[in-house]
Formats: sequence, C-alpha cells, structure tokens
Amino acid sequence: MANQLFWLPDAADAESPLKPAELQVLRAQYEKEGEYVSLQTKFNYAWGLIKANTRPDQQEGVRLLSDIFRASPDRRRECLYYLGLGNYKLGNYAEAKRYNDSLLELEQGNLQAQSLRQLIDDKVAKEGLMGVAIVGGVAAAVAVGVGILVRGAQRGKR
Repeated sequence: MANQLFWLPDAADAESPLKPAELQVLRAQYEKEGEYVSLQTKFNYAWGLIKANTRPDQQEGVRLLSDIFRASPDRRRECLYYLGLGNYKLGNYAEAKRYNDSLLELEQGNLQAQSLRQLIDDKVAKEGLMGVAIVGGVAAAVAVGVGILVRGAQRGKR
C-alpha cells in the first residue's frame, strides 16, 4: 500500500463538469505552454475535458491522458484510474474495465477503483438486460410478421 495514490476523485466527481470559465482557464494554460506543455498542465486539462458534458471534449481528454500514460511511466498508475473514468463516461465499458482492473491489480484496496468497478459492472449488466429485451422484442415482432404473412398466404390459396 505504500505506493497507493493519496487522492483520487470519486467516480461521481466525473459527472459534475467544470464551469465553462474554469475549463477555459485550463485550456488557456495548455495552449499558452504550447509544445513545451508541462505534464501537470496537460493532466489538469485532460481531467477538465473528461468532466465536460460534450463527447468530443471527453474523447480529447482520454486522448491526452493516453499520451501521458505512454510518455510518463511515473504517472501511469494515476492515469489508469482517470482513463477508466473517461472511458466509462464515453460508454466504452470494456476499455474502462481494462484500465480499472489494471489499477486494482496494483492496488487491491483502492476504494475509488473498487467503486468505479461496481459502476462499470452495473452499467454493463443494465445495458446487457436492455440488449436482451431489445433482441427479444425484435424476435417477437419478426415472429408476428411471419405469422401474418403465412396466414395471408394461406388465405390467398383458398
């Protein structure tokens, strides 16, 4: 546990976006630093984008975090959680689970990652049930349609 992260936001924190002015401050700092952008500035901007309500911003946040993950081995553990959150918000549950499970392999006692795992599992189960219901509904509609066609064909032969 000595290597455990000291603070990670709860998954629910990702659902509360920054105010536009707050995100603009992060964007301005990121753009000001240009090609020499610091790791912390890039990370802060990525997190602000992930918290945003728009899918393109969230995708850009995940892309920036992926860059940090690849370029900075000392920030990988931290990035695993945020990449899990970002992918969760985007609905990429398999990716979110992969990142989060990687973090849990390193830090089994990480409460935020455990909470995120539960959110991911609940969402996958809910969407799985919805998918089964949709497939069942489509199958029933097809069966009714085939029944009507068969009945109509039988009446036509008489």
